[in-house]
Amino acid sequence: MRMLGRTAQNLFWLSRYVERAENMARLLEVGYRMSLTSRREGGASEHLISMLRAAEMDEAFAERHEVADVDTVAYFMMFDPTNPSSVYSCLQAARTNARSVRTAITTDMWESMNGAWLEFSQIKPRDVRGAKLLGLLQWVRQRSHEFRGALLGTILRDDGFAFLQAGNFVERADNTARILDMKYYVLLPRSSLVGGEIDIQQWTLILRAASAHRSYGHVYHDRYKAYNIADFLILRTEMPRSLIYCAHFVRDNLNLLAKLYGRREACNDAMDDLLKLVEGTNMDQIFAHGLHEFLNDFIDGNNRVTDTLSASYNFY
Repeated sequence: MRMLGRTAQNLFWLSRYVERAENMARLLEVGYRMSLTSRREGGASEHLISMLRAAEMDEAFAERHEVADVDTVAYFMMFDPTNPSSVYSCLQAARTNARSVRTAITTDMWESMNGAWLEFSQIKPRDVRGAKLLGLLQWVRQRSHEFRGALLGTILRDDGFAFLQAGNFVERADNTARILDMKYYVLLPRSSLVGGEIDIQQWTLILRAASAHRSYGHVYHDRYKAYNIADFLILRTEMPRSLIYCAHFVRDNLNLLAKLYGRREACNDAMDDLLKLVEGTNMDQIFAHGLHEFLNDFIDGNNRVTDTLSASYNFY
């Protein structure tokens, strides 16, 4: 029996919002730490704006605020209820979706999600500054991991699981592409600074944002190189936040839906097209084409997967 479109939609977006909350925390930490490493006048604000641009929040931020300092950006990304991608908005939306499908998820998943929202909603923004901000960002990541653990450890491997996992990895792929683009397209230093101390610090932060700092060292034993880092975050199939890993994971879950329901849908074709983009290339070709252009093509293809998935399974 085919799952109701509304239920499938709520499961897909429940998972996406949890992942997005974690990713907003990761991006903000990168922007915050980069602002601390900047030694150029106005550099701190430049890094924060670059981070907002990577998250496609820069225009909305500029409409509300004139200055991009740490406190203002942190509030906008963490607590602002008018920002639909703030951690506050994401956790609220995730909790609403979870409540709507209470009978389709497990008790452990519901308690994890409900507890995270209730605890976060009690935090006063004025109390979160400096080291406390970093502590809160870590808390957001930990609560996301707790929800994922409950999901993987307790739910049946059926169509509900497939929609949840598809949402998770569609969102994760989008975030990895944006984190990489933030460094390469927006934050790439002047040629005189490439390979310098600031450049290396920035690459370290980018890898930390993708939980890839130590694993990168296991694969590449030399110092940070732009070519290797891009390869690691795009084409390494063993890296769980790489674009190709996420694409494979979404493909597998969409194939599970096709198997359970007895037919392929337009989203399966859109997913195959996205996989061709990452499987049929190498880093030399990506750099020759343009990394920013490649990442934009990936983000557009990832969005098409969501659009066709929504239409295929009657989300609206």
